[in-house]
Amino acid sequence: MFDTRERGLRLHAAAAIAREAGAVARRRFADRASFTIGLKGPQDFLTEVDGEVERFVAGRLHGLFSGDGFIGEEGEGRLAQDGAPTWVVDPIDGTANFARGIPHFCVSIALTVAAHAEAGVIFDPVKDELFAAGRGGGAFLNGAALKVSTTTDMRAAAIEIGWNMRSGPEKFLGLTTRVVAQGAAVMRCGSGALALAYVAAGRTDAFIEHHINAWDCLAGNVLVAEAGGYVSDFLARDGLHKGNALLACAPGVRVALAEIAAAEGVVL
Repeated sequence: MFDTRERGLRLHAAAAIAREAGAVARRRFADRASFTIGLKGPQDFLTEVDGEVERFVAGRLHGLFSGDGFIGEEGEGRLAQDGAPTWVVDPIDGTANFARGIPHFCVSIALTVAAHAEAGVIFDPVKDELFAAGRGGGAFLNGAALKVSTTTDMRAAAIEIGWNMRSGPEKFLGLTTRVVAQGAAVMRCGSGALALAYVAAGRTDAFIEHHINAWDCLAGNVLVAEAGGYVSDFLARDGLHKGNALLACAPGVRVALAEIAAAEGVVL
């Protein structure tokens, strides 16, 4: 049975592993001549550091929890034994930033059990910020409790809109136009995981995207929910394997953003 103790044990382990993995990524980031940069698709950057960090995380988790499953962005994977938990990992979220020398990227580790996101850890190794949350246990940044913003006026809101080639430019521009028309400031910083962590910390008010993959958002979804925010049902319609639309926000801007999403055909 998966209980509070099991969740806490894995959350503690994930936090430690994220710090270790982040240290690897930061060392490589500081020596950009040590890695090559490629593309998996338009604006979809890849470096060998992504695979290196993912293998590191997978090895650590497998050593501690040999029966758990694993889904990694760069292809590391294994099936869970007998309904055991599954880890969902993005070794470097914000690879385009990493590749360009922009210090805004993170390690993201989430835990799912029976179609529920149970825990999430996001570590920004440049700022030394560890965001962590377990379902029912609150959300924390370096041990301090987090709460989403109290913003209720879209004219005072800062909204991050995710962009990807899968959905196409027209859908991104449609969302952007409607959000700006409501008076909100629009942001895009290049890491969906950190965008969600910032919503949980009250630094921004919402994140919305037509389609995002599980490794980019599951850890952040737990953070936002545990910090008192609203998170759409990302795991519906097999979001774990196929990705999904996502709205994660402070409660005060939920209605306005849900209306915008509906007008733009975002299925939440």
